[in-house]
Amino acid sequence: MPQISLYIDKETLQKIEKAADAEKTSISKWVGRQLKKSLQTNYPEDFQNLFGSIRDDSFTIPERESLP
Repeated sequence: MPQISLYIDKETLQKIEKAADAEKTSISKWVGRQLKKSLQTNYPEDFQNLFGSIRDDSFTIPERESLP
């Protein structure tokens, strides 16, 4: 398995150690899980390409009240 080195401040390391300890896991596994979570996308890769792809008269822009 590939390895990486991280340079972080003491305060951040202490928080990581505490979080890993609370989950009863190693720092390496805890950091790996956090990185995987942060890299997950919530939408499919080409989701943004769907914008404007539906042609339907029922989709209208709601009227907004003007601000004073």
